[in-house]
Amino acid sequence: MNSLEYVFGEVCKILLPIPEEVYFGNQKSSIAICTLSSISLLKEIAESNLLDNVAIVGRLFSENKGIDALVRFVNSNPNIKTLILCGKEVWGHKAGESLLALYENGIDSDGRIIGSHSPDPILQLSNSEVQKFQNQITIINKTGETDPLIIKQTVDSV
Repeated sequence: MNSLEYVFGEVCKILLPIPEEVYFGNQKSSIAICTLSSISLLKEIAESNLLDNVAIVGRLFSENKGIDALVRFVNSNPNIKTLILCGKEVWGHKAGESLLALYENGIDSDGRIIGSHSPDPILQLSNSEVQKFQNQITIINKTGETDPLIIKQTVDSV
């Protein structure tokens, strides 16, 4: 990332603050939900009884730090076996597309997500962390889906 991108990112944090929201549910569940940029979907799920059936629900905005954090969380919680990816894709960053590319292709020797079309898909993860993530979970791709009933049906089918 160049210095201009860094400065722009810091300015955005001040002008457009986005709360880092994650909600914890049933710690015995093997299911996690990522709502990408759909904050309203995240809140709907968090306020519903669906949270009783999933370990965690959160959002993902960035193709780098956000994915680093998501992978490390999953790796530190071996009970999580399924990640439901839903909600609207993050315009510009394409965090969902990058997460799927990571899951399918891994990273190169520079930490870049192979096959990602995001602007800055460089992770701080090791190859072994990525491989553990790839082996531990199954991603159910429902990108674009914002209907909580469809998400519930997906959870029920796991």
